[in-house]
Amino acid sequence: MCGIVGIIGKEPVAQRLFDGLKRLEYRGYDSAGICTLENGDFSRARAQGKLHNLKAELEEKDLPGTLGIAHTRWATHGVPNVPNAHPHIAGKVALVVNGIIENFKSLREELQADGREFLSETDSEVVAHLVDREMERGKDPQEAVAAILSRLHGAFAIAFLFQDEPELMIGARRGAPLTVGAGEGENYLGSDAIALAPLTQKIAYLEDGDWVVVKRDGFQIYDSDNDPVERELVESGASASAVEKGNYRHFMQKEIFEQPAVVANTLASYMRPIDGTVALPDNDLDLSTIDRVTIVACGTSYYAGMVAKYWIEKFARVAVDIDVASEFRYRDPVLEKGGLALFISQSGETADTLAALDHSREQGQIIAAVVNVPTSAMAREADLLLPTHAGPEIGVASTKAFTCQLAVLAAFAANLARAKGLMSADEEAEIVKHLQEAPEAINEALNHDDDIAAMAHLVAPARDVLYLGRGPDYPLALEGALKLKEISYIHAEGYAAGEMKHGPIALIDEDVPVIVLAPSGPYFEKTVSNMQEVRARGGKIIFISDAKGLEEAGDGCVATIEMPEAHPLIQPIVYAVPVQLLAYHVAVAKGTDVDQPRNLAKSVTVE
Repeated sequence: MCGIVGIIGKEPVAQRLFDGLKRLEYRGYDSAGICTLENGDFSRARAQGKLHNLKAELEEKDLPGTLGIAHTRWATHGVPNVPNAHPHIAGKVALVVNGIIENFKSLREELQADGREFLSETDSEVVAHLVDREMERGKDPQEAVAAILSRLHGAFAIAFLFQDEPELMIGARRGAPLTVGAGEGENYLGSDAIALAPLTQKIAYLEDGDWVVVKRDGFQIYDSDNDPVERELVESGASASAVEKGNYRHFMQKEIFEQPAVVANTLASYMRPIDGTVALPDNDLDLSTIDRVTIVACGTSYYAGMVAKYWIEKFARVAVDIDVASEFRYRDPVLEKGGLALFISQSGETADTLAALDHSREQGQIIAAVVNVPTSAMAREADLLLPTHAGPEIGVASTKAFTCQLAVLAAFAANLARAKGLMSADEEAEIVKHLQEAPEAINEALNHDDDIAAMAHLVAPARDVLYLGRGPDYPLALEGALKLKEISYIHAEGYAAGEMKHGPIALIDEDVPVIVLAPSGPYFEKTVSNMQEVRARGGKIIFISDAKGLEEAGDGCVATIEMPEAHPLIQPIVYAVPVQLLAYHVAVAKGTDVDQPRNLAKSVTVE
């Protein structure tokens, strides 16, 4: 995850900006930079690699000024180098951006047609040019920012400086987090309270769609309609856990709401939107020779692998086996030499999965690993490392790690299909287009949080709950049931919808809620048919679909959850959100320990 720090202060800010970046190193980055403003001039230092390289730049270059912004970047659009490092400057505007601007390509072409020249390959630079162009047309900085925010698609957080405005900094967020801090005679912006902790304990968390005008003597927040709003100033707290949790009640809740940003960051490291291609990091393997993939994982990661099986077999036409890691080596599976064994783990340290990896290596398999910790044991053992960029996940029940795993696996399936010659360049570009839509669709799904919270009472009293889905939604049904079990302690099971009549339908009565995942699309009619079987037997149905699906089949359900209409490729990523939120709110209603449920640990390092 990228990091942002901004200070409008009473004394030179360069060193304090650098210190703020140090506090954000945990997010991961491959370049960094600082820009300050003094007497109408921008001063900027940027460096590829770790912060000690930026420190060396600062020792060689004076960055005067009591106003500045800083950034740690994880390469998305454009390779990690100095020209692509933030902050970016266009005319009289400097900015830093976390996240991704999905429609940057069309905006860039529009700006180039207008005579604008670009100095980087990034999506972020277009935002600076858009604001600078509005200012050239006569708008002041505040009017210019307000004018362009509605044109940006994606999940992002932005901090702006303006060359002719030594008393002004502007921040904006959609999907990605951004915090404003209040000081005495100075104020701050940060990706999270960790960045600002030594500067101030008084924090206001921008809500989704908010933007803020920051001056030395105060700040004013505006909502997505550009109306002034008040956001509560809270004490961030002295402990690291209180700072990291922000204004969320639980880490799990915070991590659910981080998903637009972290999925965007993850996808951006696998996609080349200008070319319309998917590229795997540091991939020297010839994937065209792969004729069989064996996926091994545990728990939530296993369900991500189940979704990947659908994608890989559909796009690449490569046979896929999938095993739970704890059973894998004990059945002595047949592994032909040269096959690809793909291991999925949030921590990269899961004991069962590591043992399965060692067994596969002994059997001559090529090892691929999807992990969230690039220094983990699995990462070190992998021939092909496929990192997620979810950032630290504190809640035991995995949420953002799961959706980031799905994002990586979708990219891998497309890349494998291209290597096998089964996907044209146009088809690959279409895949990239739809993957870019995922962060915004997740953000739309999160907008139904209040509706989901309001129906938690329908599930909380239950002893048993069933989840149903077809195709890639079947693993989502399993994942939803697992989430509910993990944190609410309600017995729940997920089933392929067509299997209901083969046994589970005997459980249906008026006391058993049945959660049905059925986005409109190729599996909709069959799933709804199975849902009607439940309804005929008195089952209480909670129906999760898009507006079209709810209009066609939502009548007679005790509750419905509307999801954005999404391409089938990204539906599993989007539909993870409602099952996570439902489990979370049911657990809160029951009063369980959401972040540290009984008997569970974040990383299972024993068999």
